[in-house]
Amino acid sequence: MKTVILAGGLGTRISEESHLKPKPMIELGGQPILWHIMKYYSTFGINEFVILAGYKQNKIKEYFANYFVYNSDVTFDMKNNKMEVHQRNAEDWKVTVLDTGLNTMTGGRILRAKEHLKDEPFMLTYGDGVSDVDIDALLKFHQAHGKTATITTVSLAQQKGVLQKDESGLITSFREKSEDDSAIINGGFMVLNPNIFDYITEGDATIFEQSPMLKLAKDGELMGFEHDGFWQCMDTQREKEKLESLWASGKAPWMRW
Repeated sequence: MKTVILAGGLGTRISEESHLKPKPMIELGGQPILWHIMKYYSTFGINEFVILAGYKQNKIKEYFANYFVYNSDVTFDMKNNKMEVHQRNAEDWKVTVLDTGLNTMTGGRILRAKEHLKDEPFMLTYGDGVSDVDIDALLKFHQAHGKTATITTVSLAQQKGVLQKDESGLITSFREKSEDDSAIINGGFMVLNPNIFDYITEGDATIFEQSPMLKLAKDGELMGFEHDGFWQCMDTQREKEKLESLWASGKAPWMRW
């Protein structure tokens, strides 16, 4: 089974670094968050990846083209114009990087990967979020229900205090957030059957999280795999710092290797 990773967006909310590189290439502990996601999947025996690139897609291609150099000791013989790579640290990965266009929407990017997926079920996730979701259990759940799509659902807690106000703008109550204020969201880590492409009908303009998801739900073809463990996206610099801190502590929940 292959994992498809959406990695083509502009990452405007973390512009401190994304003006130089695509957001999936922003580093945690010296490696791109994309690498962390791929390492996590590989611990479940999934080692084939299709990366849907767009914005600064050359940075992703350069990273994998030079993976040996970036992750090994190297001797440069300047006089003889030679390079020797020591202790080649290779992953058991097959990686396809597709330039899916700068302005293509998420559904359009997925559609462009169709020919690389061989009419088989595949995993799909976003290139900016890590989790400790049980991939084996997710796949087993998907295979058992037989529907077109499974998304991993996570509970996103309310981050602020909760208030109420009347029509004049007068605040009539205020309280701290509670578990009851959380919302269930799509956390990525999806499994899709090949007929998912029948739901992507607007070409490059298709936003996967809109019309395809709505149609899947209407048709009774969308299932949610509940995950109550760790999940964190990296939309902002603050979230990046949180993930960096977890990694530096040696207790990052997604580190299974």
